[in-house]
Amino acid sequence: MNKESTVTLRPFPELGPETVLNLVEAELDIPCSNLCRQLNSYINRVFELQTLEGNGLIIKFYRPDRWSLGALQDEHDFLSELHQQEIPVIPPMQLVGGQTIGVYKDVFFSVFPYCGGRSSDEFTEDQWLEVGRLIGRSHAVGAVHSAKERMVLAPEISTQQQVDFILACGVIQDPDQARAFSSVCRELIAEIKPMFDGIVPTRIHGDCHFSNIIYRPGESFFLIDFDDMVMGPAIQDLWMLLPGPAKDSFLEIDLFLEGYETFHRFDRRGFQLIEALRGMRFLHYIAWLTHQFVADGAAPIVPGFALKEYWMVEIADLQDQLERIRQDDEPLGNFF
Repeated sequence: MNKESTVTLRPFPELGPETVLNLVEAELDIPCSNLCRQLNSYINRVFELQTLEGNGLIIKFYRPDRWSLGALQDEHDFLSELHQQEIPVIPPMQLVGGQTIGVYKDVFFSVFPYCGGRSSDEFTEDQWLEVGRLIGRSHAVGAVHSAKERMVLAPEISTQQQVDFILACGVIQDPDQARAFSSVCRELIAEIKPMFDGIVPTRIHGDCHFSNIIYRPGESFFLIDFDDMVMGPAIQDLWMLLPGPAKDSFLEIDLFLEGYETFHRFDRRGFQLIEALRGMRFLHYIAWLTHQFVADGAAPIVPGFALKEYWMVEIADLQDQLERIRQDDEPLGNFF
């Protein structure tokens, strides 16, 4: 399962152009050109290829020990169901054996058709309606059944596992800082756990921010990169898109809900979870960096990761967020 429970992580095997091209040609049974361009990806290894007919391909090698086969199958099943309902996502391609997940030297991989596009920094009013419809349709499909091996986005489950993983890895070398980090995380989880009572988790994207919604001229928005698909509350796929706090985003929320509820009911209790989910996101990001650091010996996106100064800032930020959660009692008008 995609839980933060493994401390000893294996590095990627050597993935040179010849290896990648030969693998794709064998698994798809089609010839490729010599194009093999590695793309930016901080967790996985991703390469852009091209068939001799000029069709673009993307092969993704999943971080070793990060996801189980069952967790990846949950993602692919969700993508397949969304695609069957003509929801604009990019499903994986079928390999020669009939499956969508291959294995190379104990590393899982998948191949996708290349789908170019650009992300937005903000949405127009019409686009907020469109995004609402897109996510509403995807959540309607997600509610049909559960994901058996995907993480449940809940403080006492996903967040606790991430905190345990961070502490077990020893990336916080100063004992006093480790105790301070553990203490504020314990307080945070205890504070927000009751907020999730009665919230029924369903299959959602889980990492829905502007970079994972791409626009293609003449087409609708596409929802991409389901790596962090989870069982969670619907609000998780909205709050990272808002231009500011919910109390300052009534117009965007209203438009989103109008589009969303064309296809699926939105649980408005979720608006009370936004600051809690923001705090959980802090810890999710730290765990994400920890995975890189343990596997590769560095986290390039944050050069000072794991240094004493880094933990001073993170612990202070978590304490500030905990206080913000405790003070977050402002009403949200008619959204409740």
